[in-house]
Amino acid sequence: MNPMIKRLLFVFAHPDDESFACAGTMEKYREAGHEVYLICATSGCGGKTGEYLVSCKQELAALREQELSQACEVLGVSRLYLLRYADGSLANQDLNEMALKIESLILQLNPHVIVTFPPNGVTGHRDHIAISQATQQAVLQSEEKQMSSEFCSLYFTSIPHYYDYCADSAPTDAIPITGKVNIAHQRKIKGQALQAHRSQIYSVNRAYPGVMQGDYGVIGQYEYYTKVRADGKCCDIQESLDGIPIIELC
Repeated sequence: MNPMIKRLLFVFAHPDDESFACAGTMEKYREAGHEVYLICATSGCGGKTGEYLVSCKQELAALREQELSQACEVLGVSRLYLLRYADGSLANQDLNEMALKIESLILQLNPHVIVTFPPNGVTGHRDHIAISQATQQAVLQSEEKQMSSEFCSLYFTSIPHYYDYCADSAPTDAIPITGKVNIAHQRKIKGQALQAHRSQIYSVNRAYPGVMQGDYGVIGQYEYYTKVRADGKCCDIQESLDGIPIIELC
């Protein structure tokens, strides 16, 4: 393996999570010659259908997997791994089994960086919370089988001010954001990845009005992260008093 090429593994619950949270970052590191991998735990059969008429959850799952594959093609993802748990069921699944599946892929890929949701799932979604828990457990388990030189850096992704206008429904125990990645040159690609999730047009229009029509100016210049583990140790998470610093994940 080329030591200059880094491997980044993103672990999320649903098709479109990657595009909303991290598409700019994924494209930035792909452009730099690194390898980007994605684990998606469900096929999104519990989501909306947008302008499409679907007759059953299986049909919606197939549609959303196709959309996710298109988004991954836009982003240059090296490989997509679908776990195909039922959408909305992750909190009721065997956490140890889910963690073992993720651990197996960690040991196979030996990523330098892993990104997932924070413990509150950003939005409080139970699937987001469960995949965060499973990923954290998988990282700890994989470290027991790896050499110290193979340990990854673990980051939580975040969306600042997500609940500024609906504070009553905001999840609790938010973790401070400790860094932001500049995606100014990747906003178009992030927009095109979002466009791939056509069935989720209402969610995209709510978060990024105009993107579906090609207006990428509404996409912010940064994506936000918290580094929580590195070199086999928990990081000291401190919120900066001087604003959120620009960082590189690797």
